[in-house]
Amino acid sequence: MPTALNLPPAAPMPSHMAGYFDKCVEKLGMVPNVLRAYAFDPDKFDAFTAMYNDLMLADSPLSKLEREMIAVAVSAVNRCYYCLVSHGAAVRQLSGDPELGERLVMNYRTAPLEPRQRAMLDFAVKMTEQSYSIEEADRAALRKVGFDDRAIWDIAAVAGFFNMTNRMASATDMRPNPEYHGLAR
Repeated sequence: MPTALNLPPAAPMPSHMAGYFDKCVEKLGMVPNVLRAYAFDPDKFDAFTAMYNDLMLADSPLSKLEREMIAVAVSAVNRCYYCLVSHGAAVRQLSGDPELGERLVMNYRTAPLEPRQRAMLDFAVKMTEQSYSIEEADRAALRKVGFDDRAIWDIAAVAGFFNMTNRMASATDMRPNPEYHGLAR
């Protein structure tokens, strides 16, 4: 079971979900447990995968690595075991730097980041810890290091998505696939 909840996958599994699982096995060598968790309800699965694919894979002023860095920094604040393991592995893979992945998991402030990346993660973490206190000066700090308003939207959207998924993963005791632990080390 991918979570502590007993929610068996939809039976029969819709063909588009089975195809998605097949594509995961082809590309990743596994089906991430987060997808198995959402498989009990095809509508919830579709909503989750559509939002994830849009935020993490679609065109954006943010690189895929930067989006994964946001996922890790937010997940570190929220202490989300699932996302720290899975997205920490993605940072290691995309960056080619296992130490960067580990530093972001433990404390992004210890990582040797470009000013742009530091400002991006500072904003995502502030949004996670104190979203009510964000003001124009915070957006101006992002603009100062080169982010346009579309990029600021994407930073906020990725941070918001992972705040939601972190809470779902924690509430359901979602466990990362064991394969993530050894990736890109």
